[in-house]
Amino acid sequence: MNLVVASDNLTRSEQKRLQILEAAIELFCGQGFPNTSMDEVAKRAGVSKQTVYSHFGNKDDLFIASIESKCVVQRLSEGVFSDPSDPEVALNCFAEYFGDLIVSPEAITVFTTCVAQAETHPEISKMFFNAGPQHLLELLSDYLERVETMGVYRFDGCRSSAVRLCLMMFGEMRLKLELGLDVDDLVEGRSDYLKECVAMFLRAYKIK
Repeated sequence: MNLVVASDNLTRSEQKRLQILEAAIELFCGQGFPNTSMDEVAKRAGVSKQTVYSHFGNKDDLFIASIESKCVVQRLSEGVFSDPSDPEVALNCFAEYFGDLIVSPEAITVFTTCVAQAETHPEISKMFFNAGPQHLLELLSDYLERVETMGVYRFDGCRSSAVRLCLMMFGEMRLKLELGLDVDDLVEGRSDYLKECVAMFLRAYKIK
């Protein structure tokens, strides 16, 4: 996975931070949280161990930041939800990027790694949930609350509604990917499926 974005306007410190995050997510996905050391991250990033610690105080903080950076790079940020007056546009934008994110090899690898180590390292699953799913659900539920104030939609609990929409978007593709099954037959219709999820969601909560 490549987290590198346009870096013309980045300071040297910001560029190093980006290199560290890219190296960290690759190692966490490739060999798991317990088997990844700060030394390895520094070596992969091409920086000193001291530089890694100056940006991230410990491995837990680095793991959380690397998961959060995935959301930022995929443009799943507050900016997507800036206009509560047009939820169709905002939610379709969210669906496009969230839909790609949740079926990416990196997302599947992180998730399956957390599940595989849940009994011995439950703290990893908690960190992943707080940095990834929890972060996105908070963004989405906060947006739905603002949409409600416009008087066109009424949600049955914004947090619960956010969960419903996200799980709808997982669809058959995510299920088959978690099971290691081929999804070639689902790729072509994925975009239409995500748009239908948004349309169905908004119809269900529109005030009659």
